[in-house]
Amino acid sequence: MTILVKNGRVINPATQTDETADVYVEDGVIAAVSSDMTREADHVIDASGCYVMPGFIDLHVHFRDPGFEEKEAIFSGMRAAARGGYTTVFAMPNTKPAADCADVIGYVHRKAASARGIRVLQVGAITRGQRGEELSDIEGMVKAGCPAISEDGKSVMDAEVYRKGMAEAARLGIPVFAHCEDINLVNGGVMNADERAKELNLSGITNAVEDVIVARDILLAKETGVRLHLCHCSTADSVRMVRDAKKEGVTVSAEVCPHHFTLTSGDIDESELTNYKMNPPLRTRADVDALREGLKDGTVEVISTDHAPHTEADKNNSMEKAPFGIVGLETAACLTYTELVLGGWLAPMQMAEKMSFNPARIAGVDGGDIQPGKPADLVVFDPAAEYRIDRNTFLSKGRNTPFHGRKVQGCVKYTICGGSVVYQQEDI
Repeated sequence: MTILVKNGRVINPATQTDETADVYVEDGVIAAVSSDMTREADHVIDASGCYVMPGFIDLHVHFRDPGFEEKEAIFSGMRAAARGGYTTVFAMPNTKPAADCADVIGYVHRKAASARGIRVLQVGAITRGQRGEELSDIEGMVKAGCPAISEDGKSVMDAEVYRKGMAEAARLGIPVFAHCEDINLVNGGVMNADERAKELNLSGITNAVEDVIVARDILLAKETGVRLHLCHCSTADSVRMVRDAKKEGVTVSAEVCPHHFTLTSGDIDESELTNYKMNPPLRTRADVDALREGLKDGTVEVISTDHAPHTEADKNNSMEKAPFGIVGLETAACLTYTELVLGGWLAPMQMAEKMSFNPARIAGVDGGDIQPGKPADLVVFDPAAEYRIDRNTFLSKGRNTPFHGRKVQGCVKYTICGGSVVYQQEDI
């Protein structure tokens, strides 16, 4: 199978290339990148007016499989990811049973491979059953193909157990993806602790809930030498601590999600409260500005989604009882382009860095590079398309989004993974 992507603006962070060129794909790899391509192909894609970027890589998704397939399943999650321009995603381990052993890792990888779509890499739980008491068989999971460990959905509150997990990850050469939340400080909170929470008469979650664990995890990473990646950062102090840690030589990276760099607690719509309930919560304008500045100056290296689908019945509840989380795979690219690129915070090259090249580098996986010999993972992105987000068109099972009806610019037209077209836009 050969594919020729013609006349696109090729943006490749690996080489800092930004030029109009053709990309020729053969047998699953990039065979040539040239401005004067004369080859014929089985499938020709006209990318005129579009960016051709490396396929996006999401370090943080919840596919809910096994155990919660009514919310999402591996196949539906893969389709949603492909529509969003993603060619590789990292699935978090808070499934049922938890992904805490080689058997569950293998189950997810085999099921995803059978679909012949995008790549799904299953992250392993740090502790057995995610109970925070004893370590999982981390080495066994790594041998089964686990690329990282995490306790996402919660933090390992026992610092000594966590330190041992970090040391094991360092020994095995894999990163730790950290969900930073001091559960003892949450105290029943459902949104950010600020004036908006008082207006809505809801319990608040302070910035310290995140910041205390960020500080702890950075110090433990410094001691153990593990590669630490901080998930869904939401506070100004998180960004500051990451910036300071990098200056001290700590191997730490951080991600921000589109909802955290786009919305504040003041944007919460009372008519759809639970679609604004996520963990960590939407913060203040000062926090949003700090996150954007961190993305701009390179302190924050990754944009991830924390794609967290739930059923309508789950979300059709009170703020106190509804689960945390929103979907994000099908809206991340357009929100990043609209809010950060058009907003003047990032250039298109930086968008590709944070959504593809940096995640590949941090996780140690192939991808993020448009050069001959590299995997043919590409996204054709139309920066001129304008439309309103419509959750009723989502390929994910989840419809829980605060962005329904929001006007955005930029959409994915094609996603190519391993030399196969896994998504082609028909209509917006």
